[in-house]
Amino acid sequence: MPHGRDRAQLTRVKDGRSWQIGDSSVVAWIAASTVTGLTITPPVFDDYATIVIPDGGRGSAQHDQLVIALLSKHSPNQPWWLAYLDTGSDDVIFPDATPVRLYANWSYVLIEAGPEQALAWRSHDTGWNRTLPDLLFPADQSWLLSTLWDDDWRCLGGPTSLIEALQQEPQLDVRRVSIDGDATPSGHVAR
Repeated sequence: MPHGRDRAQLTRVKDGRSWQIGDSSVVAWIAASTVTGLTITPPVFDDYATIVIPDGGRGSAQHDQLVIALLSKHSPNQPWWLAYLDTGSDDVIFPDATPVRLYANWSYVLIEAGPEQALAWRSHDTGWNRTLPDLLFPADQSWLLSTLWDDDWRCLGGPTSLIEALQQEPQLDVRRVSIDGDATPSGHVAR
């Protein structure tokens, strides 16, 4: 067991099920290769893109469902890690769980769950860009979707086939990004 914690400290109950809470070892691969700045990271994937979140939340439920459906096709039959950033106002799902630190030392609650929970655990009524988890990736680490707390777009790294599938969806505003280029979509401001 990590850091001498017992099994009960590593799980929480929701929806009548016990969910595994992740620790820093689960995201060590992200922390080890992420740099602060305007480039997209971590530099471990074949391809990268940004996905603009619908303006003001209009159509965000349909947008989120489409994104999750496409991600699910590229990582079937495995659990996902969902991470919720503690902004002080957004729902982190399990507020009593020990958070992990990522990026600029931000606190995330990390839960092993799946696409259904990614879509259901936050309400679409509570915030225009805080419905999906702030960070999510499958157990095999084949892709990573991240939304920073003050951005109105998501960053995605993964296989080229996934990026191409997202680009082919007319309902999504997807822009391919080079690993060393500015990830900020045109007309948007990185804060």
